[in-house]
Amino acid sequence: MTMTSVAKGTGRANEDFTGAVPTAAVLVDGAGIPGGESTCRHGVAWYAGRLGGSLLSLLPLVGDRGLPALLAAAIEQVTDDHRDTCDVADPISPSAAVAVLRLSDGLLEYLVLGDAVLVLDRAEDAPLVVSDPREVIISRSYEPALKAAAEGGDDYHRILRDLRAHRNRPGGFWVAKDDPRAADEAITGSCPISELAGAVLLSNGASRIVDRFQLADWPQVMAVLAASGLAEIIHRVRQAEARHAVAADDATITHCADLGQA
Repeated sequence: MTMTSVAKGTGRANEDFTGAVPTAAVLVDGAGIPGGESTCRHGVAWYAGRLGGSLLSLLPLVGDRGLPALLAAAIEQVTDDHRDTCDVADPISPSAAVAVLRLSDGLLEYLVLGDAVLVLDRAEDAPLVVSDPREVIISRSYEPALKAAAEGGDDYHRILRDLRAHRNRPGGFWVAKDDPRAADEAITGSCPISELAGAVLLSNGASRIVDRFQLADWPQVMAVLAASGLAEIIHRVRQAEARHAVAADDATITHCADLGQA
């Protein structure tokens, strides 16, 4: 298993988290907007790290519970950790997308909540891409207004608040935040380990190599990972961000290889 995580810029806090134990891997992509410090004194990076650490502590110990139940327990733990000091229910308090995989009884179980991406590298078939498109679909309707508003201005923040009002509501999109019930909305499934060559978890800052910049398709990404490693994917993303004048994002990849031998 190999991992890499690169912050959006020098001196900037990395709001992604990834980690693993022998039978599971977790990736958490934290989210927040300017002004969120007024609702949570800890910040987005703290939330992502705390949620990821909680998940990693639960996954090996409770093998008979499904991944949504474990994510719900982790969300509840982290919310309780700062409920007394922070306004956890405020729309701009920290939240996160989550991707999880776990090996259990010959199966690879997976969960995706929010805009993280999980790719299963199948030995005899095309990669299976597991994603949760709901946030992307809703966000598209706000893109013209966000582009027209001055970034960081009052109108820009108002539009972001309106977008986030769709979060964790029926008909909207779902992320890890303060309500454990959001975990029930995650995309889940399983695949026989014997059918897999590997699996990759990506934050949306890394998956943009495919879904935003269209520099490669997923089979090509898997080939690059095998030939050149994780850093090459992020290098290509950074080049595309500079070329298109797109703000960099934290980029994180966890690659689990040789699953068929697990």
